[in-house]
Amino acid sequence: MTVTTDSDAATRALGRRLAAFLRPGDVVVLEGPMGSGKTVFAAGVAEGLGVDERVTSPTFLLMRSYRSGFLPFVHVDAYRLGSLGEFDDLAALDEATGGVLLVEWGDIVAAGLPGDRLTVTFYRVDETTRSITLEGAGSWSGRAIRELVG
Repeated sequence: MTVTTDSDAATRALGRRLAAFLRPGDVVVLEGPMGSGKTVFAAGVAEGLGVDERVTSPTFLLMRSYRSGFLPFVHVDAYRLGSLGEFDDLAALDEATGGVLLVEWGDIVAAGLPGDRLTVTFYRVDETTRSITLEGAGSWSGRAIRELVG
C-alpha cells in the first residue's frame, strides 16, 4: 500500500494512525534516504502510543526506549552501525519485549530482525511531498492496514 503525504504534519499523523494497529512484539522497519521523513513518522508512532516524551532521532545514541505510553516503544537508528553484531549488542529485540521496536535504516540490519514485520519505505517526491509504502511480512500480511489512509 502506498500513501502520499504533503507535509511533516501529515507524515506524523500517518505514524499516529499506524500506532492504533500495533501490538506487543511488533517490529516496524523504516527505510529511505536521509531527510525523507523517517524520524517524523517515528515521532507520530510514539505519539499514537501515548509516549509523552519528545521523540528525536537516536542517531548518535543508537537506541532510545520510551516507557510512558500504552506500550513500551524502542526506537533504533541503525545508520551508524558497522555490523549486524553491533545491532545484536544493543539487545533491541530484548529491550522491546512486550512493546514495539521501530528501526530507522532497518534495511542495514534486516538479517537480524524477525520475518514478521512491517516495512515502511519513504521516498521524497519534492520539498514537501513524500511517497510512503507500507509492506507487511509474516503476520503483518493479514492485517487490515489499508484503513490507515482513511
